[in-house]
Amino acid sequence: MLLNVYNRYNVIFEKGKGTYIYDNEGNEYLDFVSGISVNCLGHASPVITKALIEQSQKLVHISNLYYSQPQLDLAKKLTDNSEMERVFFTNSGTEAIELALKIARKYGNNLSCDENGNKITDKTEIIYMKDSFHGRSTGALAVTGQPKYQKPFKPLMKNVTECNFNDVQDLKAKVSEKTAAIILEPIQGESGLESATPEFIGTIKELSEKYDTLVIFDEIQCGMGRTGKLFAYENFDLVPDVITIAKSLGGGVPIGACLTKGKANDVLVPGDHGSTYGGNPLVCAVANAVLHELIDNKLVEKNVVEKGQYSVKKLEKLKEKFDFIEEIRGKGLLLGIKFDDKKILAKDIVLKALENGLLLVGAGNNVVRFFPPFNVANEEIDKAVCILEKVLGILL
Repeated sequence: MLLNVYNRYNVIFEKGKGTYIYDNEGNEYLDFVSGISVNCLGHASPVITKALIEQSQKLVHISNLYYSQPQLDLAKKLTDNSEMERVFFTNSGTEAIELALKIARKYGNNLSCDENGNKITDKTEIIYMKDSFHGRSTGALAVTGQPKYQKPFKPLMKNVTECNFNDVQDLKAKVSEKTAAIILEPIQGESGLESATPEFIGTIKELSEKYDTLVIFDEIQCGMGRTGKLFAYENFDLVPDVITIAKSLGGGVPIGACLTKGKANDVLVPGDHGSTYGGNPLVCAVANAVLHELIDNKLVEKNVVEKGQYSVKKLEKLKEKFDFIEEIRGKGLLLGIKFDDKKILAKDIVLKALENGLLLVGAGNNVVRFFPPFNVANEEIDKAVCILEKVLGILL
């Protein structure tokens, strides 16, 4: 019945509560996938349920031809709590990436023409990172640095150039007057939670100023509190011109956003972009409720930081016991466990964990992601690590 584009696990989930999820046979699982960094408040959150009920009784959809208070409130919440100035709401992270790419291309095209609109140069190149992941639409694929995703769908968008992540010399060799934008995940998600180095970020900052180039941060997986900061850029000495967010922004409802500041604010004009469902009152009301928990009730400032530190402490003890655990990496509750692929495979760990009542998700470079909801309890972390320890013992 379903299009065959996912290798799904043989389980049908029926309901959830907090950090736990239950299949249609009544089996209980600890969910440390969180919908791949989406369910920041866990399952069946009363905060989200209340927002859905209240807003659904008022307005669900009106289109972007009109304003709605939930959308205005959400835009204000995001800009008040960041250094960004404008917002456009989308239905997903991939859509936010597509908008960021359009901003980059038009920005470059504007700088490529004289005051009469005559083209005098070609400043439309977009630099992206090797091993990055930005989505599966054709534009997002063009700047996703993984050939396995790109190859079946070529030819893709042209005038894009790949740069080695964290390779300062390669970056310097590739950024030029032709470059309209540099796009990167400050912490790469799908390829194994590699973080950009301070030196690499510093070089991006320097080159973007030198060549009048936009910097785009894809914070879809690493943003909205998962690192212990509301925005991932706050962990780095660089404020990007464009940021894309999604996932934890809605806690489970489909919403994303593209945020801009400064020279990126006024690139697009009416007619350049649109979205029928993007930022409708229902999803914005939920996102407002989620951000109230994350910001006003200090779930990020307190829980994510504290539970992240607690998780790392527990995982480091596990690392001491098993020599094939090479590294515990990440920030906050954006954590990954790097395994020696000559001794054990991440995919086997994920499958065996599922069989033992723990949901985990793999990433590139033989990493297993450890993504509990932000309101996870210490006891649940203990239980998850205990199950993982059991699984690793079985697979030895």
